[in-house]
Amino acid sequence: MPKKNVSRTIQDINARIKKGIAVVITAEEMTDLVKRKGAAKAAKEVDVVTTGTFAPMCSSGAFINFGHSKPAFKASKAWLNNVPAYAGLAAVDIYMGATELAEDDPLNGVHPGQFKYGGGHVIHDLIAGKKVTLRATGYGTDCYPGKEIEKKVSISDLPYAALINPRNAYQNYNCAVNLSSKTIYTYMGVLKPKAGNANYSTSGYLSPLFNDPYYLTVGMGTRIFLGGAQGYVIGPGTQHNPLAERGKNGAPVNPAGTLMVMGDMKEMSPKWIVGVSMLGYGCSMAVGLGLPIPILNEEMARYTGVSDEELFARIIDYGNDYPRGEGKSLAYVSYAELKSGSIRFNGKDIPTVPLSSHVRALEIANTLKVWIEKGEFLLTEPQVMLPTAKRK
Repeated sequence: MPKKNVSRTIQDINARIKKGIAVVITAEEMTDLVKRKGAAKAAKEVDVVTTGTFAPMCSSGAFINFGHSKPAFKASKAWLNNVPAYAGLAAVDIYMGATELAEDDPLNGVHPGQFKYGGGHVIHDLIAGKKVTLRATGYGTDCYPGKEIEKKVSISDLPYAALINPRNAYQNYNCAVNLSSKTIYTYMGVLKPKAGNANYSTSGYLSPLFNDPYYLTVGMGTRIFLGGAQGYVIGPGTQHNPLAERGKNGAPVNPAGTLMVMGDMKEMSPKWIVGVSMLGYGCSMAVGLGLPIPILNEEMARYTGVSDEELFARIIDYGNDYPRGEGKSLAYVSYAELKSGSIRFNGKDIPTVPLSSHVRALEIANTLKVWIEKGEFLLTEPQVMLPTAKRK
């Protein structure tokens, strides 16, 4: 009699979560399990695999409503701690971008790109419960006669504060080197001349979309870990590229899928949303994000069993090719090599530098695992799937 393949639904898994009998493991544990027992047996044993990533995600920001005032007021320009926010919305709605720079930064105009404080820091400070200075100006109308306001606000004073990030959780990214003769300062960090170092920014086998390479379980409405709270995928991220070149097991070798996500800032933790300054480049924000992968069948078990030896990044020259808008791949390197601390490139050993934190990514995966095991986090059915590619 032929063996029956595992087939379960998200509703089946949620029923097991509610009963407290769901088997939940991290992507790290799943990699080991699949290696020891194979995907078929792993699929029978496991209900959910949890993933995580914690790294700078520049395409991030927050929609904030700062509340009406007397006299009524409509902002045309706004600042939080002297960081400009976009005010071309309704009367008291603004959007604070993570990479926006403070106008009074002490390095502004002195050393281009070397900023200490920006939008990501404002968002972090709000989540941390700190007071920030709101300043806004308006042009005055019959219905909104006010022309200027300035006040201190904390997140508890704000009627609405939502993290809404246009592009997070890159499925893969470049390994950056610099083949020019001078040190350069980039969003991938400081790159020494003549390939003096190689920087990368993906958590490898823990990375959310590496564990679902064709987006079979994730889409609009998928519940996730975001900034220490529960958030949601609201669609494909900007620059979502499902047609990127793919290698073994469907994993892309180029930058590929991305997620647009949202969550309530009032529920988040400053541990998982952190403003960062990139020397010589500017400001960004490190975001903690975790995706639960339901093991619906053997195929999903196989995907979530992926190892760093099977995942590859392309090496790009940020000293010459990238500034010219060229994405020429100089070579491909596995995440096992990148995480080892050095890679062999152009005949020499080059130290590697991660911009993402493996330790934090694993902590997110473990936190999400505990939430699910306790019944505090149920999986959701995607309402619209992400654009994808034909499976190999």
